[in-house]
Amino acid sequence: MLTIARLSKTYANGVRALQGVNLTIGSGLFGLLGPNGAGKSTLMRTIAALQEPDEGEILFDGRNIVEEPRHVRHQLGYLPQDFGVYPGVSALHLLDHLAVLKGITNRSERAEQVDALLHLTNLHEVRKKDVSTFSGGMKQRFGIAQALLGSPRLLIVDEPTAGLDPEERNRFHNLLSEVGENVVVILSTHIVEDVRDLCPKMAILADGRILLEGEPTRLMDQLEGRIWRKIVSKAELAEYRATQPVLSTHHFGGKIRLHVLADACPGSGFERISPGLEDVYFSVLTDRRTRGEAVAC
Repeated sequence: MLTIARLSKTYANGVRALQGVNLTIGSGLFGLLGPNGAGKSTLMRTIAALQEPDEGEILFDGRNIVEEPRHVRHQLGYLPQDFGVYPGVSALHLLDHLAVLKGITNRSERAEQVDALLHLTNLHEVRKKDVSTFSGGMKQRFGIAQALLGSPRLLIVDEPTAGLDPEERNRFHNLLSEVGENVVVILSTHIVEDVRDLCPKMAILADGRILLEGEPTRLMDQLEGRIWRKIVSKAELAEYRATQPVLSTHHFGGKIRLHVLADACPGSGFERISPGLEDVYFSVLTDRRTRGEAVAC
């Protein structure tokens, strides 16, 4: 169990990256969803004991990560947003080297674990190839392999599918689902589909604050009957934005598909649809912007 209480972090340049974050995360996949610049990477780095917060505490199985950073590091697997690799080194040798750095000193134990992880991530056939020549998806799978060294009980993956093609993204989803059954896995992303497809619990973070938390299905149910859709031309878009609470727009067959949040039908041509997680996400961000503008006025 991971418990985050009153966590705040302000950088030297005055950016308030985290503002009183509270979360409780149990075993399984937990989705942390938010736009770029929301504070997700700051939160991940703080949980990983790579930096200290200004205020608050993080407890993992009851022990304070800030006061005992080594406790979490011994049980942590971390795939950061930017994952670099050594050039000219094969996947087999690099994974073996990282295993040594992680404290797996027994040679036979290390060889067994490295071999098992290469099979798990579907990289065994290319284990002798230079990791720097791998595709983006293959590098991400290697990143998960190194994160799983030492059988961690807490796994953090930060923006893992950004830039992946649909096939690699699906393969990565299957991999995360398989490894995330018995450990705490935090999936930090701005991609709504990743959370929708993988995570039974989630939170939305923006401007360093948790704006919403819960189960995706229940959060979608809360918007039932309030999401409306209409296909409009590009020329009509500005008018609808000015007169309707537009949540999102999607290009569709040369036109634009609007999603609008309203308790009653917002006008001619709109149809009521079942809400998706993207509607939940954009409704929360829209409400945040509206409240911010109201305060500014």
